[in-house]
Amino acid sequence: MIRVRPAMPLDTGSMARLLNEIIKIGGTTAIVRPVTGDDLGEWMQNGSDRAAWHVALDDQEKVVGFQWIAPSEALPEEAAEIATFVQVGQTGLGIGSELFKATTKAAKSLGYVWIRANIRADNEGGLTYYQSRGFRDYDIIEGYELSDGSLVDKRLKRYDI
Repeated sequence: MIRVRPAMPLDTGSMARLLNEIIKIGGTTAIVRPVTGDDLGEWMQNGSDRAAWHVALDDQEKVVGFQWIAPSEALPEEAAEIATFVQVGQTGLGIGSELFKATTKAAKSLGYVWIRANIRADNEGGLTYYQSRGFRDYDIIEGYELSDGSLVDKRLKRYDI
């Protein structure tokens, strides 16, 4: 049974460990350098009045996924950017679905009209996840430079709330 609740500062260490495992494997996130709990705590504070962070917990109260929406300088005020991370080996178990239910509810309450997913074109799992939630393609970024200097294409998907 998965339980979703708003993320708290005490969750950031667990969230960082989960994300760092994904980063270490590579190929699915544009984040390529390890993060700390303090990093995530800072991210949670940026745009905090129009951001929403949620964690998914398993039966033992362990963080098995997290998702956030936040404003982006690249988007109009009525749109939020989304990011989703699920523990390695735990995809396809409904964690992302439960997170997205909480996120869309929060997006509505924050006054957003649509959500943008900005996904590496080589991230098949991410592309499938957002497609299955009802996101539709609306643009492509070719040759996006990651912080390590590597280039990837990105697919932009939109979900109308």
